Amino acid sequence: MARVCEITGKKVMTGNNVSHSNRKTKRKFYPNLLTKKFFVPETNEWITMKVSAAGLRIINKKGISAVLKEMKG
Repeated sequence: MARVCEITGKKVMTGNNVSHSNRKTKRKFYPNLLTKKFFVPETNEWITMKVSAAGLRIINKKGISAVLKEMKG
């Protein structure tokens, strides 16, 4: 499965490692992803999502139901 946040859409970025001698080699910057289970009271079921730390803060602020509604609409 791809390393993409299901809420914010954050994904892997590429850049350079820069050494002391200023040589550059490619590297990847990975988002801070967590696999979490959320209980949705409307449907009375648990859903598993791959969410970034920022996405988790959005869910804590708005609630899982509101976030899921925004994703669909």
